[in-house]
Amino acid sequence: MFRNLEAEQKRLGLTNAQMAEKLGIARFTYESKKKNGNFNRAQITAMLNLFNCDFFYLFEQEVTDNKAS
Repeated sequence: MFRNLEAEQKRLGLTNAQMAEKLGIARFTYESKKKNGNFNRAQITAMLNLFNCDFFYLFEQEVTDNKAS
């Protein structure tokens, strides 16, 4: 999951359905892409413009430490 994408969407008060409409895709497709990051260039550009941020910020992934103790 991309925490900054989620945060920016909440900051603007946009639902998944509204985001999907802005990107020209179905809500289910948007939710799937939000999990796997499989957005195309046009969709990425639209989100960067909408949120007024850069790619690396928007798609920063949470890093988890899976070391065995």
